[in-house]
Amino acid sequence: MAAWLDKLYETFIETGYYTLLLEGLGNTIVITLGALVIGVVIGMIIAVIKYFAEDVHALKPLAVVCDFYVTAIRGIPVVVLLLIFYFIVMASADGITVAILTFGINSGAYMAELIRSGINAVDKGQMEAGRSLGMSKLQATGKIILPQALRYILPAIGNELIALLKETAVAGYVAVKDLTRAGNLIRNNTYDAVNPLMSVAVIYLVLVVLLTQLLKAVEGRLNKSDKR
Repeated sequence: MAAWLDKLYETFIETGYYTLLLEGLGNTIVITLGALVIGVVIGMIIAVIKYFAEDVHALKPLAVVCDFYVTAIRGIPVVVLLLIFYFIVMASADGITVAILTFGINSGAYMAELIRSGINAVDKGQMEAGRSLGMSKLQATGKIILPQALRYILPAIGNELIALLKETAVAGYVAVKDLTRAGNLIRNNTYDAVNPLMSVAVIYLVLVVLLTQLLKAVEGRLNKSDKR
C-alpha cells in the first residue's frame, strides 16, 4: 500500500501532472456541455419540423432533409465524423471548437428521435383539447404538448448526456487535451500505466454516478409536480 501511494505521489504530485489531469477534466466537461446544448437545439428543431410536417405540406421537403441528416449522421462513426470536421470542414478551427460542434451535430441526430418520440407519447387528445380552446397547433404544442413531453424526454436526454460524456474520450484524435488524452500523456511521460489510466476511469465513473443521481432528483421533482 505504501509503495502504491509513493508511486501515486510520484506520478501526479512530484511531477505536477495532476494539473494536466485537471485541464483534461475541464476540457471534457466543456465539450460535453457545449455539445449537449447544440444537440438539444438541433434535436428540438428537427423534431418540431417533422411533427408539423404531418399537417403542413410546405414543410415536407424540410422533413425529408431532416430525415437525411438523421440517417447520415447516425450512420457515420463519431470518430470518422470528428476527423472529417477537423481536417476538412473546419481545418482552421481549434480542436475544442471542432469537438463541441462535431459531438453536438452527432448528438442532434439522436436527440431528434428522442424528442420526437416524447412528443408522440403525449395523448393525441391533449392537442385536440388545445385546439378546441382556440389555440393554433403551434401554441398548443408550446403550452400543452412540450411541457408534458418533457417527463418522457428527460430520462432519454439524461442517458444521451452520459453517452456523450463517454464519447468525448475520442476527442484526443484531433489533438484535444481531454481527460483520456491527459491520462495517456501522463502514462507516456511517467511510464506508469496503472495510476493515470485507473484515475481516468475512476473520474469518468464518478461523473456518471453524479449525473445519474442528479437526473433522478430532477425526475423525482417532475413526478411530484405532476401529482399535484
